[in-house]
Amino acid sequence: MLALKIELKRQQMIHCAKEYGFTASQTVKCSQELDVLLNKQFQQQLRLLESQNKYFYAQ
Repeated sequence: MLALKIELKRQQMIHCAKEYGFTASQTVKCSQELDVLLNKQFQQQLRLLESQNKYFYAQ
């Protein structure tokens, strides 16, 4: 689900950049929203990796 949100936001950002330019407020807002989603994905992956490491070292 998060991956889909990321892809949709990425497409929206590209559309805004083509329509309004790279520095337009709409494009910057999309970029910032995409950053938030990517950070969430990174945090999820980090938590998963940490939990896998805890399991590995517990054995």
